[in-house]
Amino acid sequence: MAVAGRVTVYRLTHRWPDRRCLVAYTTTGAFGSTAVVGVLPVPELEHPKLLEVAAAHHAPGLYGSRGGHEHACACWVICTGWSARIGGSGRRLDLRRADWSLRLGRRVELARPMYGHDVLHTGTSPSTTAS
Repeated sequence: MAVAGRVTVYRLTHRWPDRRCLVAYTTTGAFGSTAVVGVLPVPELEHPKLLEVAAAHHAPGLYGSRGGHEHACACWVICTGWSARIGGSGRRLDLRRADWSLRLGRRVELARPMYGHDVLHTGTSPSTTAS
């Protein structure tokens, strides 16, 4: 999957206290209805599966179980990207225009919209190029 546009890159502590990865978030589709969140390939950092990280953080406890476990985990993943974009804690890189590709791991259609998104694509990114 290839996308072009605004990309927010941020560090995610996926296991407390010191296990981190680098993640990128962007949107695509009509009015940004699809969230694309992927782990960037940094050799010295881990490359976890984001939906598994969400499950370990007990996403249904935060987002409820009405939409199902997968919905709650997808909402958690989307929240990390959306929060980083609007100024979450920690440093981030906000690229106004970037060509970015994602090796798709999972596609989740949400039971109800989260931060304006109906669908989540998640996986790992083989590359990012700013322009």
